[in-house]
Amino acid sequence: MSLARRSVTSSAYNVTANIIQVAVLLGRSIALARLLTPDLFGIYVFASSIISLTRPLAMFGLQGAFLYRTPTGQEEQARRVHFTLIALFGAVWAMMLAVMALFFAPEVRTALWVMVGASYVLLLTQTPRASLTRNVWFRRLALLQVVTAVATTIVAVGMAWRGFGLWSLLATDIVAAGLALLLFYGPRPVWRPRLGWSPVIVRDFLQFGGRVLGGSLLAQALDRVDDLWTGVFLGDTALGFYSRAYRFANYPRILLAKPLNQVVAGTYAQLTEDRLRLSRAFFRVNALMVRVNFALAGLLALVAPEFIVIALGARWLPMLDAFRLMLVYTLLDPIKITVASVLTASGAPEKVIHARAIQLGVLLLGLATMGPVWGITGVAIAVDLMLVVGMGILFWQARRFVDFDLKRLFAIPVLALVVGMVAAWGVIALAEVPTSPWWTGTIKATIFLSLYVAVLFLLEREQIPRWTDILKLYLPG
Repeated sequence: MSLARRSVTSSAYNVTANIIQVAVLLGRSIALARLLTPDLFGIYVFASSIISLTRPLAMFGLQGAFLYRTPTGQEEQARRVHFTLIALFGAVWAMMLAVMALFFAPEVRTALWVMVGASYVLLLTQTPRASLTRNVWFRRLALLQVVTAVATTIVAVGMAWRGFGLWSLLATDIVAAGLALLLFYGPRPVWRPRLGWSPVIVRDFLQFGGRVLGGSLLAQALDRVDDLWTGVFLGDTALGFYSRAYRFANYPRILLAKPLNQVVAGTYAQLTEDRLRLSRAFFRVNALMVRVNFALAGLLALVAPEFIVIALGARWLPMLDAFRLMLVYTLLDPIKITVASVLTASGAPEKVIHARAIQLGVLLLGLATMGPVWGITGVAIAVDLMLVVGMGILFWQARRFVDFDLKRLFAIPVLALVVGMVAAWGVIALAEVPTSPWWTGTIKATIFLSLYVAVLFLLEREQIPRWTDILKLYLPG
């Protein structure tokens, strides 16, 4: 099967899996928000942030090394070397974190120990994951997403209903690790784990991984420093509100951007020698994400108050402003990821590291200056500023490897977003609309979506056949 066909099929599997996953995880998030208190989410997120922030030390850039540096004809030997290195680095990392956990409060300590164990199990499944990604075969990965979402939801909600508190959240990590082992190494395994060693491959992997490691650590710092800062300086409850704001704002990314980012890593890796095809793939993926994500983010920003009151309950209203601001981050961050993927695939991961280092400086400055003044709202503003700076740097650097037009990419969707949001807010403010959250939410959603689609249709109608073809690439059937 050709690369193009595999990319199409893989995207279809991923989008289908993510539609199911979004529905299931959204239901789980709503149910758990109603059953658990904000401070429990804060404890869980604080512990998971430590795991995520340090996990690149266990990975050591080996996923990227396998994707981009595996010698042709030596895939099996590369898998064995990859598995051996992951197992070794992961064991050292797990032991370090297990000892570190002794210095935290009892609940955080317990959460860390459980997550470290589950995370090490997941590390041992990275070799078959990398192999499937390199070959752009995503059916089993998509199946794992769906099965994990359903199983963890049943377990977590059931345990929360029975009053297990924090363990309801920790159970999701345990179940996810067990299912990954089963689907990758159980019946009809993707690959049978074997140890192996090749000095040439080890040296090449470690050299490439060492170049990528700094960028991976910085990427995790950019994703998790805000959580850690909020937990340390604002407390578990504030972190609980902030983490739920991010969680619900993240669903537009899970719906479309996440599956496309999973696929394009392998696609970009095989197009680095063809600038024209790489540029076309880059523009089409990002154009699709911009148009769909702008619609979803604008809709959620408009109906955020109604959504919180109806779905979560009035006690979660303190997260409203942070939720709206985090939509900016989750809207644009996937685009930043695709730009970084192009730079890495083109052999320039140091460009990504440079951009992320600047971003981290911006984020830390923003947290220090705005977080103490405006709480979680200030934290969200700092994160958005960091993202905008990073996107500007990465787009500038990407011009060396791909050709694109930022005006074509953003201008019309931004116009459609502004027109739809201003009109929806205007109608609610000036017309006599019933104050029921169901009514106001429905009216805002109808006006926004109608105008957003109308603007795109009027200004891009000549592109409709092309956009239809692009959508067919990523949707099943």
